[in-house]
Amino acid sequence: MTAGRPGLRLARLYLASRRIPAALAVIAACAVALRIALYWPWNTYGALQLPLIIEAGCAAAIAITTACPFGESERATGRWLPFLRLGTVAALTAAATGALVAAATGMHLAGGALETVRNLVGLTGIGLLCGAVLGGALAWTGPMTYLIVGVYALYTQWHGPALTTPWIWPARPGPDIGAAICAGLVFAAGLAIITVRGARDPVGG
Repeated sequence: MTAGRPGLRLARLYLASRRIPAALAVIAACAVALRIALYWPWNTYGALQLPLIIEAGCAAAIAITTACPFGESERATGRWLPFLRLGTVAALTAAATGALVAAATGMHLAGGALETVRNLVGLTGIGLLCGAVLGGALAWTGPMTYLIVGVYALYTQWHGPALTTPWIWPARPGPDIGAAICAGLVFAAGLAIITVRGARDPVGG
């Protein structure tokens, strides 16, 4: 029992330093917003945009938790950090996926659950990659920038010329395998880099 206390304390401090409770609160707020919004009437274009905006908000909240307040000093001394980073991102992504799918249960969600999961996973992967390059504090810029790309891609479906590349997966239908593979690859790459290296944050950044 005593031997496990340092590990539990480390995990607790890690979660607090990464603002995990705040991220969970944002995810919950996004799920509530999605549920409320689904009661309103939307045209086809708006119905596809709405979930994408909510998904980007969740992805941004997850990506920001990669920010490290201790910088290189933490990476040099914390041998359990890769496992904590992996577990935290995986758990938050699963929580966001479950929350959004649950919020849409019994409602008409454009694209369905498969599209929601794919978009959320891919957007989170972009956020993780952005955190590795720009730092955790700026990791949110990745999902938000891609949100603009995704909204434009949806716009082209009605006004042409349509963007059909699977790398812009929000414009692809839910069952599209190529889009799912692209989103999965981005998430896997982001998760791998964040697990091994963490976000690119200086001490006190």
